[in-house]
Amino acid sequence: MSLVLHKTKTDRVVDAILYIILGLFALACLFPIYYVFIMSITPFSEVLSRGGFVIIPNSVTFDAYKEIFSSQRIPQALKITVFVTVVGTALNLATTILLAYPLSKKFVPGRNFFLLAIVFTMLFNGGLIPTYLVVRGVGLTNTIWALIIPGLVSAFNMLIVKTYFQNLPDEIEDAAKVDGCGDFQTMFRIVLPLSMPIIATIGLFYAVGHWNDFFKAILYISDKSLYPIQLVLRNMIQNPNVSQELQLMNSQLMQQLPPETIKMATVVVAILPILAVYPFLQKYFVRGMLIGAVKG
Repeated sequence: MSLVLHKTKTDRVVDAILYIILGLFALACLFPIYYVFIMSITPFSEVLSRGGFVIIPNSVTFDAYKEIFSSQRIPQALKITVFVTVVGTALNLATTILLAYPLSKKFVPGRNFFLLAIVFTMLFNGGLIPTYLVVRGVGLTNTIWALIIPGLVSAFNMLIVKTYFQNLPDEIEDAAKVDGCGDFQTMFRIVLPLSMPIIATIGLFYAVGHWNDFFKAILYISDKSLYPIQLVLRNMIQNPNVSQELQLMNSQLMQQLPPETIKMATVVVAILPILAVYPFLQKYFVRGMLIGAVKG
């Protein structure tokens, strides 16, 4: 026998108000992205004629995108950022999983000591200058690995993965060991396939962090050919001479494109990959966070 709940008039009014509030909140979040994209494809003459604020352009142009991709800086910066994001995320996941799995087992000797040491790093660290001295001392400055190796493991992410592993039934691993699987075989064949939600969640954390990070490049990189896209965008915003910053070659076209249009197009290029990937990982992101926080 199914129970059908009928909403009262008050419930429907409350639902309508909630939908309106959520709709306005979504609009407030999406409008800046929409506005940046519209400004990047609107001819500058139309922007001037409409007072600098355009919602729906009468005509579009992709000259700004043609210009930045014909430059020497943006394609190189994208290659650096993609490499750091892909390789860095893979190394982050590998080291996080290899650290979290043994720490999820209460019988591992010294487990409590290592957990305490890891949690301690969440509260205290060596500081900016000592970290820079260590990175320089091991010869990572002005190399692409300076953007990956420092901070290879996030203590917060490791604890989330450890909690997820602890929530898996012990009987599954016991059955695998009865069938002759060792610890590594159990982890790769049994535990990891069952942990895809949390792996996707942590992978998204790491990937977004790598893609948006520019501070490490400011600290450790002086070679402009190794600048990631976010640092190039930061320098563009601070530098009024966009043509010099991007090493643009088509000076005639540059005269028709104001610096703001170039900046808007670069912002779109910088955020588009993450916007494209996130919808496919959103379900894992939500589920992984909920499951990973059930039990400590």
